[in-house]
Amino acid sequence: MGKIISIVNQKGGVGKTTTAVNLAAAIGARGFRTLLVDIDPQGNTTSGMGINKKSIRLSTYDILINDTPAAQAIVHSMYQMVDILPANIDLAGAELELADAQRRESRLKYALGSVREEYDFIFLDCPPSLGLITINALCASDTFMVPIQCEYYALEGLSQLINTVRQVKRLYNPALDTEGVLLTMYDGRLNLTQQVVDEVKRFFRDKVYATAIPRNVRLSEAPSFGKPVMYYDRGSRGSQSYDQFAEEFLARNGFVKQQ
Repeated sequence: MGKIISIVNQKGGVGKTTTAVNLAAAIGARGFRTLLVDIDPQGNTTSGMGINKKSIRLSTYDILINDTPAAQAIVHSMYQMVDILPANIDLAGAELELADAQRRESRLKYALGSVREEYDFIFLDCPPSLGLITINALCASDTFMVPIQCEYYALEGLSQLINTVRQVKRLYNPALDTEGVLLTMYDGRLNLTQQVVDEVKRFFRDKVYATAIPRNVRLSEAPSFGKPVMYYDRGSRGSQSYDQFAEEFLARNGFVKQQ
């Protein structure tokens, strides 16, 4: 049964989508069946995997609001072992529509239940908010991963995220656990970076990954070509960092290195 992991932080611009796309690609390239679920109305994960949002017939909006079976909305990507549940602007109105829906906090959980057996890992790219869509993701997940940028406001708002997680655990999903915390936009030359790293490690302790993702031009360029960075520039620092991160992620999940 596939492990479901939410990639979540209510702050925008911290590397959620970059992490979702590149971790999924690196995991898939190692032979693990991977589903990438885009539940951000911006749909950047969808376009970042080379899928034209205008061509989408069914999306995560349909599985959340219209009870469309997840299998009908899944799209096979051009990248090894990675499927996509795409999103487009239709999802922007879902928060309001979910407010009056039955089982409003668990609709994604039930939708993914029908396809979970077909994958080893299912990654949920959450919107930069703590609304009903993110709560759906946390209710559906086994664990959650938090990308944190190595910048001044890195920890701002994290207490709100942790409080939301505690509420979800108490009310809906008592088994929800922390997958890990990923440091992004890392620049070891800056004193500020080390200060943020120390503070994050003090807060999250052994849940912080040893791998940190650096600022990298190729990482920024790859989405405009609809490619994960490993398919855009395999030799770049960004690609190598996510490759290393994938190995650490798999090791923490009990998998030996695969070539």
